[in-house]
Amino acid sequence: MKGGRSKSDTKTAKLSEFRELYKKEHPKNKSVAAVGKAGGDKWKSLSEAEKAPFVAKADKRKVEYEKKMKAYNKEQAEGPKEEEESEKSMSEVNDDDEDDEEGSGEDDEDDE
Repeated sequence: MKGGRSKSDTKTAKLSEFRELYKKEHPKNKSVAAVGKAGGDKWKSLSEAEKAPFVAKADKRKVEYEKKMKAYNKEQAEGPKEEEESEKSMSEVNDDDEDDEEGSGEDDEDDE
């Protein structure tokens, strides 16, 4: 999608455009806080109709987040499944087994 913007990029694009415009209008101001404050003031000045697409997108993302959190919390409450082991834990177990075998062979040679 070269050169084009998706709807999800609209807010980010508008914010980045606002930042660029603000920097051009205030070249000596390097404060991130000042840019953020100006952005907040700009948001407050928007009408409800202008805010509506952003609010709708935020509401949609909030519903998705709550759904994922509910699934995550349910998974955490159930505890880990016995069949599933992470690759890390399996490799650590295998490393420990190899160390034991190597260590026992070396000790036998030293005793002779």
